Amino acid sequence: MNKYFIALAFIFFTSYSQAQELEPTDDDALLKVSVINMENKPLGGEKVSFVSEKTKKVYGGTTDTNGKFELLVPKGCTYDVRYKQFTTDTSYKKYTLPATTDLLTASFVLRVQLPKTFTLRNVFFETGKATLTMESDKELNELAEFMHYQKTMVIEVAGYTDNVGNDSDNQKLSQARADAVKSYLIKKGVAANKMEAKGYGSSNPVAPNDTPAGKQQNRRTEIHILKP
Repeated sequence: MNKYFIALAFIFFTSYSQAQELEPTDDDALLKVSVINMENKPLGGEKVSFVSEKTKKVYGGTTDTNGKFELLVPKGCTYDVRYKQFTTDTSYKKYTLPATTDLLTASFVLRVQLPKTFTLRNVFFETGKATLTMESDKELNELAEFMHYQKTMVIEVAGYTDNVGNDSDNQKLSQARADAVKSYLIKKGVAANKMEAKGYGSSNPVAPNDTPAGKQQNRRTEIHILKP
């Protein structure tokens, strides 16, 4: 069989695992995945997965320090390419490998740009307290896993409240809640020097405080990237 190379480049936002010594087979293509930032610098610890539309099987990995990993994926399939953005698994686009009888090697280049601010949608506290509820565990565990792969990233855990109560109490509560999230992440193995915790009280609302829904949106925990 002939062996040929297809070069494919896509702009995309975040990724998945380790480089291996692999070779294409009659059934599977060798997919070489690279992740770079907007300045074309390689990014390690980025996760990407390829979900087969045919079988729903997931193929993926995490980039090494050179921003690369390789994997074998079946030919003749269309894949939903997904990437990890902090705690959110996001679908980016479809990608099809041809059903060729030749040995196939393909390159997939991802250009990643994380948002500077990310809201944790499923982090909750007991009313008026800085005690995390059990419903918060899943999202915080995913954030801890994400931070495990980010070797240089430093984040700020930012706590916010609604406008109920006085400013001083809201400031103290928001700080205590940010500290609680940081402490949880430390217990899950995230280095303390990779995080700062800061309470912002009721400042910087993202919705009007004149409805229950608006107040709920303003009672939030955000992640701010201090260092990529």
